[in-house]
Amino acid sequence: MPSERRSLIATNKKAFHDYEIVETFEAGIALTGTEVKSLRENRATLRDSFATVRNAEVWLHNLHIASYSHGNRSNVDPDRTRKLLLHKNEIRYLIGKTKERGYTLVPLRLYFSPAGLVKVELALARGKKLYDKREALAERDTKRDVERALKDRTLGR
Repeated sequence: MPSERRSLIATNKKAFHDYEIVETFEAGIALTGTEVKSLRENRATLRDSFATVRNAEVWLHNLHIASYSHGNRSNVDPDRTRKLLLHKNEIRYLIGKTKERGYTLVPLRLYFSPAGLVKVELALARGKKLYDKREALAERDTKRDVERALKDRTLGR
């Protein structure tokens, strides 16, 4: 999870609802200069994005980075497939895990590291069933009710 020193660009809230997160990885991402400038303006969307492993390389699909506002012809396609930068042993591990049934790679967060590099928090995830989603919602509601009751009790209402 990004600390206070890392500036968050975008999160994939839908991923936490639709998937059970098994493991997370921090990956770099190969970008052009105008894409980085656009990210500094927080103009990115992770919704519906996913990653695949092809030819011992990890690729991020459906990450939308809007065109840089002051860019010219050097702006690239906002929805192009981008290469993720991981260590070779991590890629081998992900190849093995994604071949197992039910596992997928989902980006959770996009942020700047303290060194100013763009990083992606990538999750190895398993899809939730409908009843799992309902269970998570019910659990969150009961937790909220308990916290509300404790707050009322401490305030003496």
